[in-house]
Amino acid sequence: MVTTTALETELLELAGAVPDPELPVLTLHELGVLRAVHVQGTDTVEVDLTPTYTGCPAIEAMTLDIERVLRAHGMREVTVRTVLAPAWSTDDITPEGRRKLQEFGIAPPRVRENFGPVPLPLGPTRTIATDVTADQDPVRCPHCYSTETELLSRFSSTACKALRRCLVCREPFDHFKEL
Repeated sequence: MVTTTALETELLELAGAVPDPELPVLTLHELGVLRAVHVQGTDTVEVDLTPTYTGCPAIEAMTLDIERVLRAHGMREVTVRTVLAPAWSTDDITPEGRRKLQEFGIAPPRVRENFGPVPLPLGPTRTIATDVTADQDPVRCPHCYSTETELLSRFSSTACKALRRCLVCREPFDHFKEL
């Protein structure tokens, strides 16, 4: 059993409050990429950070922001380690993070019932409530909440988002893909 000290809990909260550089509406805690904080001595800390995907360009900015925040809190030496196992998944996004994505105009990833590999079907690009299988919810428009949407591009402003359009209100929107 791993015990966490009061200082580690405090530093985890501080590092977790850092905004994601690509989605500043979310904190690193809400995105689920901040894994652990380990204090060693009185002013040395090691932080475990898991990128949303291997090679994520935002990892460097996240690292610098975490270092800045923790140094401002009195930590002399801050080491941020990139931890690839267990891999990050959209299941790691907190309910608060999902709510914030929706409010920001990005359709949050659908909640998966079964854990494990995510299937990549190359089927129809439109998702209408009647077209969706029982184990998968439709992608809802974050503007009007319609389930009648279509895929415009499998990639959007970042590799972890797809570009979709609502067939009812006709507004384009990002969809945070399930990973």
